[in-house]
Amino acid sequence: MSAVEAPQAAPATLLLAADIEWSALNPARGANSPRAANLWGDRTTNGATGFLVRFKEGFSSPPHIHNVSYRAIVMEGEVHNDDPEAANLWMPPGSYWTQPSGEVHITSARATENMAYVEIDSGPYLVQPTEEAFDNGERPINIHADNLVWLKSLPADISVNSTSAIPTVEIAHLYQGKGIGDVQGAFLKLPAGFSGTISAKAAEFTAVLILGAAEYRAEAEAEKVVLDPGATLTATERVELNLSADEAATFYLRWR
Repeated sequence: MSAVEAPQAAPATLLLAADIEWSALNPARGANSPRAANLWGDRTTNGATGFLVRFKEGFSSPPHIHNVSYRAIVMEGEVHNDDPEAANLWMPPGSYWTQPSGEVHITSARATENMAYVEIDSGPYLVQPTEEAFDNGERPINIHADNLVWLKSLPADISVNSTSAIPTVEIAHLYQGKGIGDVQGAFLKLPAGFSGTISAKAAEFTAVLILGAAEYRAEAEAEKVVLDPGATLTATERVELNLSADEAATFYLRWR
């Protein structure tokens, strides 16, 4: 009996930051609305979606709720997200928070430039009045970047093959579903000088560059493409990403 060959790595689909298309997050607020851009999926439909949101300096929303729960990561500036009466907790780049559906909250930003990555497991993403508030049983999470726990041990379905003699990559786990095959997410930090491959065995895989800069090569002989924050790589089944980083770079990984 001949040996069964391992499945080939699937090519990743690349979206560069320069090609992102922006529109109003909440058109009902007109010029006061933050700007938003889908990275994968479509936040106006019923599927899972990851998108960017830009807030102007001094932005502060009125109290409101959302019809769906979301996860979010600060990429630029400083963002506060909490109950309307809570003291400001300004979260810098690399911070992570969650917002349960139905819970009344506000979102504020105070830096000159502010940007966050937002992710939902089902849509559409809607802004609704406080009169429609409800308790879905979830509780919010706010993790300042300084409170992340970084580990050198990677999950079984993520592997790294470094071709450079530098310290290993680090991972910070953010969430994991309770069932087999549920979606999970983590930060993956490449140290300055990294060169190698990131591989994943997943039915769905997404990598979003959150901090720093990196270079991506689609094939061994292809030219390197410079990735800026917001650049997104998506794939299905087994994926292998050829990456390098002159400076430290942090990716958000989502897979199932």
